[in-house]
Amino acid sequence: MSGKNKGGLGRGYSAIFEEFRDYEDNRKVEVQDQVQEIEITLLDRNPEQARKTFDEESLKEMAESMRLYGVLQPLLVVDTKNGRYKIIAGERRFRASLIAGLKKVPVIIKDLSEQEIKEISLIENLQREDLNAIEAAEGIKELMETHSLTQEEVAKRLGKSRPYIANTLRLLTLPDEVLEMVKRGELTPGHARALITIEDKDFLINLARQAVKCKWTVREIEEKVRLYYARKNIPAGPRKKDISLELKELVTDMKRVFGTRVKLTGNEEKGRFVIDYFSRDDLERIYALVQSLKDEKKH
Repeated sequence: MSGKNKGGLGRGYSAIFEEFRDYEDNRKVEVQDQVQEIEITLLDRNPEQARKTFDEESLKEMAESMRLYGVLQPLLVVDTKNGRYKIIAGERRFRASLIAGLKKVPVIIKDLSEQEIKEISLIENLQREDLNAIEAAEGIKELMETHSLTQEEVAKRLGKSRPYIANTLRLLTLPDEVLEMVKRGELTPGHARALITIEDKDFLINLARQAVKCKWTVREIEEKVRLYYARKNIPAGPRKKDISLELKELVTDMKRVFGTRVKLTGNEEKGRFVIDYFSRDDLERIYALVQSLKDEKKH
């Protein structure tokens, strides 16, 4: 790979991150760009670094490894043309190097545009192993909005499937309190996805609180959600008494299949289904799912 980025934003990033993935075990990688050692005092942190917090204990462990073996994974930097270099990928290694008291660190100097620098910084953050689901969703959303990317384009850059991107983004529709529960690790992404179809936000929050307090499994939450919809569809008067259990279960099944909210108005005789979507990409995901179901039926 040459020192300069050729072409736009797509394939170049995949190549870069094949070379600059932040290996936590400090495995050495081979790169075609020339590795240089420069004074650590000449490096500046990227003010637009997406990652704001770093685990101090983890940094100390990495620093101890660096004292023994050095920095095995080069930092990616750009020349700011004033005798200094801005870190684009590898701030965690940079911080650990400071703790280790290193005077020089290995770097690879790249020629990148400001847009490319911002995108690489976001992508590096999304490659973190300790990234929680909500941080990932927020990072993906920022990447899409900042660089006008589709879910498909983001999926290619991150090496993820499009359904993964869509399902991760949908977590952001949850109330803030529930999002914080996921960030703190009190609820797993599986718990959050089980709650996401509930329309009553107050009930959703209360159910999430109970799940944390009682340490419910994902399956237990799914059962609570199923009961919620079953109770919600119980007829309040004789006009709705014809709604069958099968129809209620159909609504629940549709929610699971489409991965979004599904509303039923009416009964077995007459009515309608409303399937919610939250973006153009979400609509295309549902359309693709319907088409795949049609194709399966043909076969």
